[in-house]
Amino acid sequence: MKLNDSLCLIRAKHALLSLALTSTVQAQDAAPEVTAAAEDTINLWGLIQQGGWAMYPLGTCSLIMFFLIFYSWKETTPNKFFTAEQLRTTSNALESGNIEQGHKHLQNGSNLLARALSPALKKIHKGREKMENLFIENLEAEENSVSQWVTYLNVVASVAPMIGLLGTVSGMISAFQTIGRGGMGRPELLAGDIGEALITTATGLVIGIPAMIAYFILRNRLNSAMIATAQAGTDLIEATDSE
Repeated sequence: MKLNDSLCLIRAKHALLSLALTSTVQAQDAAPEVTAAAEDTINLWGLIQQGGWAMYPLGTCSLIMFFLIFYSWKETTPNKFFTAEQLRTTSNALESGNIEQGHKHLQNGSNLLARALSPALKKIHKGREKMENLFIENLEAEENSVSQWVTYLNVVASVAPMIGLLGTVSGMISAFQTIGRGGMGRPELLAGDIGEALITTATGLVIGIPAMIAYFILRNRLNSAMIATAQAGTDLIEATDSE
């Protein structure tokens, strides 16, 4: 009786060992397929293609965003508004009563302060109030010409997530159409439509969030530069009273 029990135990162990070896071999055979599937999932071009039509306008938004950030940053550098050397030489000339020389030093800068203040200095014979009003008007016009590019960043930050949401709606509509054609029992048929919905939403947010951050940074940068320019222009106008 004990011999029979031992034989049964040996046979059971042998069966378990065979099952374990078979499972290991099957897992090793399936590993390349799993790896290949994972590689297909994380492939960037594959994700872009899966995103569908919405990826084209989103790609355009991303290019516009990079251009606006670069251009707006370049246009809001301090030298685009005024320089310390320009301010010093112009102030010295105006304080000494040499308006023509001061005007020449100011225009040598070819920057925002020169464009806003030069026309005002030509009206010096009409009084300080007339000069200040003209300077403020010119300054506002110059600010608008720069701020419009920064404002476009806000447009991109608002539009990109909306395009992503539209792509999401399009993907969900396609998914429901697939279900209506009998794909409820075959989830693999819904993978493309669901992927389109999720990818477009993520892409829209990836574009919109940096655009919004860049918009606030550049807007504050522009405001600070305009305040400094307005103060510099006021100082130069006050220097004309010293003649």
